[in-house]
Amino acid sequence: MLTLLFSLRVAGQAIQHWAPQPYLPPFDAFQGSNLPYPVLLGSQLLILGLMVFCNLRPPNGGSVLLWIGGLYMAGSLLRIAVGIAVPDASAWFSTWIPALFHVVLAGYVLALATPRGTSPAGTSKGSSCRRQSGRSASR
Repeated sequence: MLTLLFSLRVAGQAIQHWAPQPYLPPFDAFQGSNLPYPVLLGSQLLILGLMVFCNLRPPNGGSVLLWIGGLYMAGSLLRIAVGIAVPDASAWFSTWIPALFHVVLAGYVLALATPRGTSPAGTSKGSSCRRQSGRSASR
């Protein structure tokens, strides 16, 4: 779902760059930095490619990803907080579409930190009591 959300953001900005539509925010609302658009688009496509790859083959290293995702999320939320709290802050803090999608990407990294088949608490899906009772019943 987070990959889809990010791909819609990338597509929305691309549409506004090459064939602007009145139902989408203006191109500048998507642009959170002074990075030239071709460089930004290339990096976004690279990120999308990595997301698709990780969706197909989830990486190991949950604790490292948890730290990276946590720091990324904290920085992303701090960016939004500064944009809300400081009216004269740099435009980088008040471009909401990029700021919110950094939260989406941070959430994706945090989701990668949780191995598939486990809950966020680190336990396997399903009740451990059922598995134990199933083993003892078969003995």
